[in-house]
Amino acid sequence: VSDAELNRRWAATRAKMRELGIDALVVSGSQDWMNGTIRWFTGLPANNGYPRSAVFPAEGLMTVVEQGPANGVAKLDGKETASRGVGKKFYTPSYPGGVEYTGRYDGELIARDINEAGYKTVGMVCPAGMYHGIVETVKVKAKGAKFVDATDMVDLIKVVKSPEELDMIRATAAMQDDVMKKVQAFVKPGMKDFEVAAFAQYQGQLQGSEQGIFLCSSAPPGKPARFMPRAQQARAMQQGDTFTLLVENNGPGGMFAELSRTFVLGKASQELQDALAMVLEAQESSLKRLKPGASCADVYAAHNVHMKSKGLAEEKRLYCHGQGYDMVERPLIRDDEPLPILENMNIVVHPGIMNDHLFMTNTDNYIIGPDGAGLSIHKTPKKIIELG
Repeated sequence: VSDAELNRRWAATRAKMRELGIDALVVSGSQDWMNGTIRWFTGLPANNGYPRSAVFPAEGLMTVVEQGPANGVAKLDGKETASRGVGKKFYTPSYPGGVEYTGRYDGELIARDINEAGYKTVGMVCPAGMYHGIVETVKVKAKGAKFVDATDMVDLIKVVKSPEELDMIRATAAMQDDVMKKVQAFVKPGMKDFEVAAFAQYQGQLQGSEQGIFLCSSAPPGKPARFMPRAQQARAMQQGDTFTLLVENNGPGGMFAELSRTFVLGKASQELQDALAMVLEAQESSLKRLKPGASCADVYAAHNVHMKSKGLAEEKRLYCHGQGYDMVERPLIRDDEPLPILENMNIVVHPGIMNDHLFMTNTDNYIIGPDGAGLSIHKTPKKIIELG
């Protein structure tokens, strides 16, 4: 991500902080599929369950706390490529996801920075996504600081994508289209599901992808080929089987999109073709409602009215949501989301039909324009892919 884009994010955030009287923000994450706010502020993700945190002040350079040697400190000028906007780094060998007694270490360093700087009002950004030990320790150890929830303040900036971010998202979609095309030429009877997932991951990483998930499974006719994680991808495919693949990885720069299609190692049955037609109709029903200003609760309600009108089960899972540095980002298209649809959001729509004899979905991303969703940024045809 460019210096100009980071500066745009920082400037927009600081303007709101000054408006709300917030002296500094605490941002922390520990994984690379979610907790994307730490990457949004610093340009780099957290990884491996190791916490990576930042104190982002209304004025001046950030302090970052991350994995490293005990009592390690680095003084920086904010210009290094991997530490842009950072004036100081504290290091600590903490592993709160597995070694409980280290859970306070990061929080103690964050609190130390707050105390030394004298911040009075501190905003916590998505505290539910931080390790409990960090949140609790900061609140106890940062003497005299008042804590407020700054999540909505940051989310409202983060979910509306800049032109550079939109270019990154479109590049991710193009990469996923290419991965899906290469998978079509790779799949053959006798392969195990995980071989296809591994191939898809490899092809994405060759094109600059860093993280993501590749859910898939195969099934014989009359059985559902659901999205399954790696530990459940050991089945060997046979001629006539159905195979479903979800490519949900990020592209160069870290922005997520997702693409799924159904394959048949042979000819698709009429039942599968009919199910896809119903899924695409449900997808289109939601897309026409994804206009700037639309209520997510209203879109969700209308989707379930549509599903019931076709004799399908109501959607209980998350079938439509935003994406960015988080694999799942606001807004969530369901009845508990207060954010409306806004122009320049990146929205994925994947309604589905799931029962004991089939699984059908279709997954594509859309950029919200002034008039609504428009065409998918994915170019892979919305059809069942028949192989031989």
